Amino acid sequence: MKTLAEAKPAEIVAEYGPFEHVEMVRGVTYDGARVWFASDDGLVAFDPSRRAEEKRLDVVVDAGTAFDGKYLWHIVGLEIRKLDPDTGEVLSTLPAPSAQSSGLAYADGALWVGEYRGQKIHKIDARTGKVLKTIDSDSFVTGVTFADGELWHATMDAARTESEIRRVDVETGAVIERLLMPKGALVSGLEAGDGVLYAGAHRQERAAVRAVRRPKKS
Repeated sequence: MKTLAEAKPAEIVAEYGPFEHVEMVRGVTYDGARVWFASDDGLVAFDPSRRAEEKRLDVVVDAGTAFDGKYLWHIVGLEIRKLDPDTGEVLSTLPAPSAQSSGLAYADGALWVGEYRGQKIHKIDARTGKVLKTIDSDSFVTGVTFADGELWHATMDAARTESEIRRVDVETGAVIERLLMPKGALVSGLEAGDGVLYAGAHRQERAAVRAVRRPKKS
């Protein structure tokens, strides 16, 4: 059992939503200007500075969303799909490392993929899908992001009453930092951008995206 760092309250600095025809946020990413999230109504993009929806792509998406600087990635069933963000065209696919994939991030030619009930994060080659590394968690994984050399992931307890956002060691999975979300504010997608962590809201509450202040890099 890994020793956990002491939890600190998450500082929510903004909330975005509700969004028309969206009942659940399934994954979140950021392209430098817009926040994208996966939903039951496809991929939705909004401008956080204007709090305005800008685009929707009519695609099927189950979980996880990532941006590699040019293309979007998301998870559908046992596939990870690479998309054109302008048209939604599927450009290529990779096998997902698990049937319970629950988060997606891109960094330096690799995709980091959460495994929900398996409580794992897999690093895979973005060209081949080969699993390069697997790290363990002690809680359900509900979102993954990689920013400024730091790996963060969201958790949910078995009772589905509490979520944390954690920074972990990319080699060992040791928990370095913990941000505790308010009771009932469950996270279903995570992405870093502009000094915050964008956290999707789980189905048990209204569909929204919250911005949580990201602690400065130590």
